[in-house]
Amino acid sequence: MHWRHKDLLEISQLTPEEITHVFTTAARFVEVNQRPVKKVPVLKGKSVVLFFSEPSTRTKTSFDIAGKRLSADTFSLAKSGSALQKGESLNDTALTLEAMSPDAIVIRHEHSGAARFLAERLQCSIINAGDGWHAHPTQALLDGFTLYQIWGSFTGKTICILGDIAHSRVARSDVELLTMLGAKVRVCAPRTLLPPAVLTWPVEVFNDVSQGCKDVDAIICLRLQLERQQAGLLPDLREYAAIWGLAPRHVAQAACDVKIMHPGPINRGLEIASELADSHASLILDQVNAGVAVRMTLLHLYLTRSRVLA
Repeated sequence: MHWRHKDLLEISQLTPEEITHVFTTAARFVEVNQRPVKKVPVLKGKSVVLFFSEPSTRTKTSFDIAGKRLSADTFSLAKSGSALQKGESLNDTALTLEAMSPDAIVIRHEHSGAARFLAERLQCSIINAGDGWHAHPTQALLDGFTLYQIWGSFTGKTICILGDIAHSRVARSDVELLTMLGAKVRVCAPRTLLPPAVLTWPVEVFNDVSQGCKDVDAIICLRLQLERQQAGLLPDLREYAAIWGLAPRHVAQAACDVKIMHPGPINRGLEIASELADSHASLILDQVNAGVAVRMTLLHLYLTRSRVLA
């Protein structure tokens, strides 16, 4: 498939066929990652800037590993220790980076629209690694790929996204991707943690965890994003955990082979019981593994748009 996109800003840019192409290509990189020598020369001579103005472990590290395994040179830029901390504007920082001729910038930023801001101004590819509450397309792609490896098809599958929907860019991107691929999606949260426009989303809305999980094929738990919340949205955390944390009694309502997921980092005992995070039904570490293959795929597709993977 000829890859027609310069940037990855949100899932809605992609077609179902393109998403499936990402999955099938990622499956080939899974095999690369299982070799004794995991490095291939696909992106030799290419340079990737990892521009993360918010903290990250999984996303930043997996992009770094992905670039290096493809033989690209990766360079990290964080807000702390950069000119951003001295008051430099995002525009001036972007122009400075562009002058260094990178082939791609992977950006995570606290403000929604930051990735689009760069994409509209720079010639290199921009990959959105999470912008504000808006979107996290690479997380959605790795979540989808994790399930695709098991199911092969999303037709007839029902997935419940549980937790802090209002502040979650992951939830927004997951809903876009999963519904596009034919799954039925539910969201389940306290009313104070549902976005105002949720009734316009292509989802069923639940306010009871047992009902939200009833007969579902997968449950995606979300991190409780206390740093993005205003006071008064929640009862105390112990009460939240008792009512809204995923527990065995909720999973008992789901399909017998239900899959449990979480984008991380996990607050054990708050969003999900430890025994579930570590259970045979958990795909949490599979998501991390899938993240490297998916991000290898994206770097390959966006940095070699005129070439075909050999």
